[in-house]
Amino acid sequence: MSDTEKANFDICLATLRDTDRDRYLACLLSPEDKRGPLAAIYAFGAELARIRDLVREPLPGEVRLQYWRDLLEGQAHGSSEANPLAAALLTTIDRYRLPRATFVAMTEARIFDLYDDPMEDRTALEGYAGETASALIQLASLVLDAETAAKSAEAAGHAGVAQAIAGLLLLMPLHRRRGQTYVPLDLLAATGLDRDTFLAGEDKARIAAAIDAFAGLGLDHLAKARRAASLLRSTFPAFLPVALAEPVLRKAQRAGASLFDRSLQSPQWLRQLRLMRAAFRQRF
Repeated sequence: MSDTEKANFDICLATLRDTDRDRYLACLLSPEDKRGPLAAIYAFGAELARIRDLVREPLPGEVRLQYWRDLLEGQAHGSSEANPLAAALLTTIDRYRLPRATFVAMTEARIFDLYDDPMEDRTALEGYAGETASALIQLASLVLDAETAAKSAEAAGHAGVAQAIAGLLLLMPLHRRRGQTYVPLDLLAATGLDRDTFLAGEDKARIAAAIDAFAGLGLDHLAKARRAASLLRSTFPAFLPVALAEPVLRKAQRAGASLFDRSLQSPQWLRQLRLMRAAFRQRF
């Protein structure tokens, strides 16, 4: 590894520490020689996830996403060396022969975040989660051990949905203030709600039922991931962040409609302890 590559990977780790502390800690619990490449993948995911927070209108957000699509498709405007994250990402993709189409699909999925359109149904939600959280798990598995990563593909799919739903529950107060809802419309309809009545927050009983069902969907995928898991020690670090999903999903079910006004996030020290325990037990 050249000095420039090492510097770029170090910048990715530092960036990840500020933008996604949980995956940063997961990197530190991974093999030392894989931390930089994993950080590049995770920092890319975090960069896409925060675009909505950085722009006032959807169009500038789409421009940012287009920059990453162009870079991944070999049509970058200018040298990628000026952007340490871009350079580190391309180095990682080339070194580990990662599928560029998966990264491009991730940018496409994140267009949804820029607008306030509702999530149409559970299939749409699972597709969104699959192209974001699940993709990160599978890409990390390829970096850790390409020869055995395929064995964890099904588990990665379900684990990513569980992880995505937990993340959306954590962000639900923010999304509500923006007028966004990621709870699928078919799930809302099953509890007697639509997008507007859910966001209005007045029908506490039905909102609690919708949140319970949403979190329950996450728990169902988590159970499927655990049943499907055929994980070798070499690829397990890719699943470490998933260990933080179940506590959030359980707390959401207990919180009900009060979730609109409170945070489900555990203290940093407790999340770090859970990650360390998961790494030691090799169970997410």
